[in-house]
Formats: sequence, structure tokens, C-alpha cells
Amino acid sequence: MSLNGKVALVTGSTSGIGLGIARALAAAGADIVLNGFGDAAEIERLRSELAAQHGVKVTYNGADISKPAEIAAMVAEAAKAHGSVDILVNNAGIQFTANVEDFPDDRWDQIIAINLSGVFHGIKAAVPGMKAKGWGRIINVASAHGLVASPQKAAYVAAKHGVLGLTKVTAIELANSGITVTAICPGWVLTPLVEKQLHARMERDGKTLEQVTHELVSEKQPMVKFTTPEQVGGLALFLCSDAASTITGVPLSIDGGWTAQ
Repeated sequence: MSLNGKVALVTGSTSGIGLGIARALAAAGADIVLNGFGDAAEIERLRSELAAQHGVKVTYNGADISKPAEIAAMVAEAAKAHGSVDILVNNAGIQFTANVEDFPDDRWDQIIAINLSGVFHGIKAAVPGMKAKGWGRIINVASAHGLVASPQKAAYVAAKHGVLGLTKVTAIELANSGITVTAICPGWVLTPLVEKQLHARMERDGKTLEQVTHELVSEKQPMVKFTTPEQVGGLALFLCSDAASTITGVPLSIDGGWTAQ
């Protein structure tokens, strides 16, 4: 499929799932707005590589997704630089684990601000432009934890459940506007962060990569196999297609059977 002439803003796209989605959309011809934290030189390398590889325009905006004003400014600047924001992928997220009674208040506030409120503010800023064009795709990267829970993840699970509720409400409001709103719910994804966790387990436990991978993934998934960022990108790309034009207001699991249990 072709996304030539479309512009995609992907939050949290300087690594991991967000970068996988950005690459998939760029490969289909979409211009890209990258967003996220990281080393400035590495981000510029990614930006220029993506532009050169796919012949698309790629810009970067370092907006802090915990700050509503910066989100609104990012969407406005993206529309000014590219002409529009046709596809919004709300992917930025953070994690922290602790029992409820030990969960730091500031960590709770930070996770809700980025993982849930950031999604709301992104949608609010992008919808008017999409409505004006009569076409748009809003894809919220939730999690298997938007559908089920795990201990020590109160803020993350609450935020991701909230994202699914927000997805449903927004989809209903925009049902006849040419804009779809969906949520992708990944299980275990092999990101650079997870790779570091695996190698740390290998060193700590004196086990092979295959052993620690099996232990980690099988805790939750019947299918003992990581999803890749590229596969999540492929699902996002499908959701931008005409074939997905009536898919709205729903979570789409890509989780190796995690939530089928």
C-alpha cells in the first residue's frame, strides 16, 4: 500500500516500538515526524537515515509528552512543516513497578501524564486538522496490560486501560468524520530495553539467551516468541489502509496469546 502524501507523527519514536512503526510508515511513503528522548547525534543519524532510505521528509520534535503545551506546539509545528498531520501514533510511554502501598506519588503522576494524558492531548491537538481534511488515522499503542493486569504495575495498567477507554470514546465521536481510532496491544516485544534485560539475566543466572528468553516470555504468553517492533509497525501500517477503514474503537492484540488465556 502507499501512504504517499500522508504525514505521520509518532511519539516515542527514537527507539523500540515507535521507531519500528515510523520505519514501516516511511517505507510506505509517509513523511515522518519523530519524537522522543536520546542522544542528539544518534537521533539525527536516525532522522537522516530514514529520509534517505525511503525518500521521504523526516523531521524531529523533542516535545516532552508529559507537558500538554509542548504536545500542542509539536502538532502545530508538524502541520506547518509538512502541511498536515494525517496519522497520529501515540506510542510514548514509561514504566515503574512497586506494590500499591509503596508506589511513589510522583511516579504515579508521571506515568499517568505520559501514558494516558499525553494520548489525550495529542488527539485533541490533531483532530481539528484531520476533520478539515476528512481523513485521519489515530493509533494508540496500549499494551496487553490495557486488557489484563499484572502485579506491581498499578499506574501502567491503569493508564493503558484508560487509553482503551479513550480510544472507544474518540472513535464513536469521530465515526463519520473519515477518522479511525484504534489501539494496538502488544505483549512481549523485543526492544533494545528488553534485550538489555535478557543479557542482564544471562549474566546474573549463568544461563543461555534461549533459556532466559523462554523463562521471561512464557510467564505470560502461550506462544514463547517475541513480537518485533517491525511486526507492530506492520499492524500499524495495515490500520492506515483502506482495508481498515471501518476498524475503529477496538484494541488489536499482538501478544502471542497472552490475553486469550
